[in-house]
Amino acid sequence: MKLIVINGPNLNLLGEREPAIYGDERFESFFVYLQNEFPTITLHYFQSNHEGDLIDKLHETGFTYDGIILNAGAYAHTSIALADAVAAITTPVVEVHISNIFARENYRHHSFLSARCEGVITGLGLKVYELAVRFFL
Repeated sequence: MKLIVINGPNLNLLGEREPAIYGDERFESFFVYLQNEFPTITLHYFQSNHEGDLIDKLHETGFTYDGIILNAGAYAHTSIALADAVAAITTPVVEVHISNIFARENYRHHSFLSARCEGVITGLGLKVYELAVRFFL
């Protein structure tokens, strides 16, 4: 099984950015944990702060991977283009959010991606990525 985690804007700052909301662990170290936890799965990771790069990665992996775990960050609430990219591919996508988007600002309560994804996991910290991997299993 081949999965990819695609992280969007500002998620490169995990471990440093607003630790009260996002925790104090860097994603790179958590990704190593995921690889060790699921040694039979080929896991890839991609992060970009640029919307077009995220769309390009969805196009690149969206027909050949077994699953995509997508944390689009704030783009989830703003990007119809990302939603269209998810709709255009055949690989199933699970949308994840580290924080509980429904306990935050009102504009974060809506995601353009959710209706195009297999499911949404939100508010459980970095554990959302592990739960998404388990979904694909």
